[in-house]
Amino acid sequence: MSKLPRHHVVLCIAALLSACGGGSDTASVTPQAAPLATAATILQLDDGALTPADATQFAQPSFHMAPLLLEAPAEAQTAVHTQTVPAAFRRLNTRRLTLESLRVAQANRLANVDTDTSSATPLASSTTVATYTPAQIRAAYGLPALPGSYTGLSATQAAQLGAGQTIYIVDAMHNPNVAAELSAFNSKFGLPACATKTIATTASLPLAAASASGCELSVVYSTASGGMSATAPAYDAGWATEIALDVQWAHATAPLARIVLIEAASASYDNLLGGVRLANRLGAGVVSMSFGGSETSTTSAADSVFSGANMTYLAATGDSGAGVAWPSVSPKVLAVGGTTLSYSGVGARSEVVWSNTGGGVSAYVATPAYQSGAVPGMGTAARRTVADVAFNADPSSGQYVAIIAAGSGTVKWSSVGGTSLATPQWAGLIAIANALRVVNGKAALAAPHAALYTNISTVAGTYASVFKDITSGRHGSCAACGGETGYDQATGLGTPNGGALLSALSGLTVQAAPVVTAATISGKAGAALSFTAPVTASNAVTYALTGAPSGMSISGAGVVTWATPVAGTYGVTITARDSVNGLSGSGVLTVVIAAAGSTSTSNTPTAPTASGGPIINASAMVGVANRALSGTIGISDATSKSVAVSLSGAPLGMTFQVSGMQITATWAAPKVGNYTLKVVATDSNGASATASIPVTVSAR
Repeated sequence: MSKLPRHHVVLCIAALLSACGGGSDTASVTPQAAPLATAATILQLDDGALTPADATQFAQPSFHMAPLLLEAPAEAQTAVHTQTVPAAFRRLNTRRLTLESLRVAQANRLANVDTDTSSATPLASSTTVATYTPAQIRAAYGLPALPGSYTGLSATQAAQLGAGQTIYIVDAMHNPNVAAELSAFNSKFGLPACATKTIATTASLPLAAASASGCELSVVYSTASGGMSATAPAYDAGWATEIALDVQWAHATAPLARIVLIEAASASYDNLLGGVRLANRLGAGVVSMSFGGSETSTTSAADSVFSGANMTYLAATGDSGAGVAWPSVSPKVLAVGGTTLSYSGVGARSEVVWSNTGGGVSAYVATPAYQSGAVPGMGTAARRTVADVAFNADPSSGQYVAIIAAGSGTVKWSSVGGTSLATPQWAGLIAIANALRVVNGKAALAAPHAALYTNISTVAGTYASVFKDITSGRHGSCAACGGETGYDQATGLGTPNGGALLSALSGLTVQAAPVVTAATISGKAGAALSFTAPVTASNAVTYALTGAPSGMSISGAGVVTWATPVAGTYGVTITARDSVNGLSGSGVLTVVIAAAGSTSTSNTPTAPTASGGPIINASAMVGVANRALSGTIGISDATSKSVAVSLSGAPLGMTFQVSGMQITATWAAPKVGNYTLKVVATDSNGASATASIPVTVSAR
């Protein structure tokens, strides 16, 4: 793998590949090399750079704690534990309530000091708190019962517990007792122990595959750029509580999955995104984000961070009633809302909308394709609408969490709720689904939206078996602020019927629409222009051009040609329609034709600087004629999160797809020949780097 000098990266893919026909010592016809694209393709890569105003915003953890101290759960507890909230605590604000603040309230109560304020948000539904164990939650939501022993499991049994998968918990600040808390939780509820494993800051990434038979817990500290730090963040009681519940309930749902806790230095958007960037580098898995903050007109700039290969991203919708929170509003994130659960231990569960769950319509994000009118109850969505799904979240129907306060070695038990409790449990479900897909020989789900909305919700019988539709309860005063038949903003498609959900997700083939990658195409007036449409699809597609200048056309193979280009800048929309599933995708290409005789300096690299710049990581591509060939071009830049990459010399038929700071080059039917793909990366600071990637295709 070659490493080039650091520079800011702009990646242009120009058609500079040189081709030569293969020789032969027989009388047979020499194989014909593929013609080269005459245009340069410029792709804009970004690592989710936020505006300074957004980067310095702070998110909050999305949990509520019931205002009471629980006794330790009984060893053989079968009935749901109920406990009355002391009268003096009933007006306490449960939002981000911590063990420390509850102790202060208790001390004030004994001293006859009023603990309430006029802005307090008390328990919404009851003065009695029901608290559920992992076994009770598994039974309520139809998950497989925990085995008596975790040894000797079959591949399917282990997969039903998440074996071989990784769940990334991204939170802010530091919880020094997370491993001890998890150990106490596991011991109390018969869950498998998690071996503590250190990940060195210098570790080679991505990580090796997770164990197929046991749980591991690792804790890493992230930087804003997605690196690892050796310095733990400062302690914060609220975030420590969030960390405890996230780790414990992700593990309770998927007990054999690897858990990697990523602690950001602060709760700023930029630092939390750094945690997600690190998760992307650590390798395929499910990212749980139990936090949220205000969406703005520019927070969608971070969407590229939620695009890692074989990654699923989930986020809490918030705990302040109807409203939209970032990052759950991103169309690439599964937004998790909350319910109030009632379950006796036998029969079916009952649920209503939790009155404090978030959810609503984005003010800025366009409606994603999966939220179509075909989804029951969706109607015509004005913009991206959240939640997508839901789970128990009311602290009045809370779940046990083991907490060890800073400086203490004593385990205390709390009843905790919030959409931040719902989120890691959905993360566990996705991890289990992926584990079962491995057993079934299928690829990871990655973004599950199409599966949940298109494959499941639009088929009436499947929807009814996979989801419990939440049709009552409210979380605001607006007309749409309540449970409805089919989709609703408070609980999305509903809560999971675990067995049916896992069966559906583990076996289905997700129908994905073609993806057209936005790009800039450069050429010169009067010089014949040709390039391959940057389309990625699961099946054969048909193409159409909209807004193309006179003389430009696209072939059935996706090759765009223009015999006599005219100087100017043109916006051309390419639409690709999948010939099997009928789904379509569109993207706009900016075609820039320079006047004849003009010169460009965009591909001239600058000298490396001591402070950094782009680095291009790529290996030679070697393949066989008519067998699909692919390769990756990775870009890193310590001083810039926005890079333009120019690719030239590409053979016609080679396409490019962008994911974060990585480009995947794909050639479905390569032709014999030797080619050279030239890569020029230029970052937002003007620094650049170049690389030449050999592409060799042999006859056999």
